[in-house]
Amino acid sequence: MSNTTPIVTVFGGSGFVGRYIAHRMARAGWRVRVAVRRPNEAMHVKPYGDVGQVEPMLCNVRDEASTRRAIEGADAVVNCVGIHQETKFQSFEDVHVDAAELIARLSAEAGVSKLVHISALGANAGAESVYSETKAEGDALVLQAMPDAIILRPSVVFGTEDRFFNRMAEFSRLSLVLPVVGADTKFQPVYVNDIALAVEKAITGDVAGGIYELGGPEVASLRDLANIVMNSAGRRRILLDVPFRVARMQAWGFEMIEKMSGGLIPAMLTRDQVKMLAVDNVVNEGAAGFAELGIKPTAMESVLDGYLYHYRTYGQYTAITESGKSLINQV
Repeated sequence: MSNTTPIVTVFGGSGFVGRYIAHRMARAGWRVRVAVRRPNEAMHVKPYGDVGQVEPMLCNVRDEASTRRAIEGADAVVNCVGIHQETKFQSFEDVHVDAAELIARLSAEAGVSKLVHISALGANAGAESVYSETKAEGDALVLQAMPDAIILRPSVVFGTEDRFFNRMAEFSRLSLVLPVVGADTKFQPVYVNDIALAVEKAITGDVAGGIYELGGPEVASLRDLANIVMNSAGRRRILLDVPFRVARMQAWGFEMIEKMSGGLIPAMLTRDQVKMLAVDNVVNEGAAGFAELGIKPTAMESVLDGYLYHYRTYGQYTAITESGKSLINQV
């Protein structure tokens, strides 16, 4: 790679969203630093580019010295670091607020030309959920440090490695009943590669700083999304609407099990997540989003079957197996 090749540092670049961003930036000709806590577990990103173009780099976003080294010399920085539930080692405050502020402040000090911060749709300083509240607090600190930063707030993200649809499909394989908390809550699922494209445009294009809310072309309730997953997985299951008061009790029980096990058994559901499931997760009317970035978002139906098929009874051979059975029945 040429010494004049621009450099982008992607914090959390080996994770679900980050790896798509790293791949896309490498294809765009950038040198990519993938800043992660465990570089030896991020070797899967190296083939995204030419030899030496994509490199995992040791960095802990709670450590200023290693974060500064990861940013030094970079032309652009992307922060994908985030957690969905707290552990005894990481809190929402640590990751969504302190780390976001540190990356933005050091990027400003280093003269980084573009900073893209991945937040979450529903970030709100007045939210009951600590997750949503700390996301909003982090966003505010990022803009305070770098007023021209571009903040992307996606709704629930889907793609091959997602935890949302895959988790539902996996549960359907284990049980005849699929419990749904917040069945009427609306979501606007967004394809992970569309987020990566948005990041590329934000870095390489003439995109104004500020907040962009990213949602896919479909708005659907959680109940509807569960049915979509069942169709893709080729399974018929009973959807059980779980009242919020019951879900809160269950979540408390799961949290106690996690605490008693010392974190060895992660909570399947937390009380903070129950609070989030009570609020619609859709793009606000009039908010800047994909349209302002010149992107047409991808529909779920064009992607889901491509990675949920392996949850079907016969996997990739389901269609031909069922066709064979129908022929036998006709004989």
